[in-house]
Amino acid sequence: MKWMIASDIHGSAYYCRKLLEAYMEEGADRLLLLGDILYHGPRNDLPRDYAPKEVIALLNERKNDIYCVRGNCDTEVDQMVLEFPVLSDYCVLAEGTQAIYATHGHIYNEQKLPPLHSGDILLHGHTHVPKCVVHETEQYICMNPGSVSIPKEESWHGYMIWEGKNFVWKDFDGQEQLRYSV
Repeated sequence: MKWMIASDIHGSAYYCRKLLEAYMEEGADRLLLLGDILYHGPRNDLPRDYAPKEVIALLNERKNDIYCVRGNCDTEVDQMVLEFPVLSDYCVLAEGTQAIYATHGHIYNEQKLPPLHSGDILLHGHTHVPKCVVHETEQYICMNPGSVSIPKEESWHGYMIWEGKNFVWKDFDGQEQLRYSV
């Protein structure tokens, strides 16, 4: 199965459209959103084409393809308008004997780990910075797709693709920015 993984849309209709265009071009089977879908949050400037109602409509058209975890900017009112579940703090995906613990990052992160086994992956957004860090001592991998609409630390607007044992970070021009194989 081919997964597209993205985080931190923050109500940007422009970047939500770019994400869904990339989803179609990639031929992904599922879209995993790591939270902060509609609201931009008090610490962020408004993203390009901030239009949460348009984001709602765009994502609801793909409701059967989307899995989502709750971000720190997501609330019960968001669940009232989005037609797919958005309020779970995490989900766990399995690939063979390896678990991928997907969360937003404001509750569980590298400073406060969820339950992980050796070789598991902690996958989160929240920081708006793409990364892949292998923690040898604790024997887990931390991955972050970065931000769809408000990248930080001079990173790119983009997403991740997970297929089999390969993880690829891409920008919206389709350029590969980072790759990791487990």
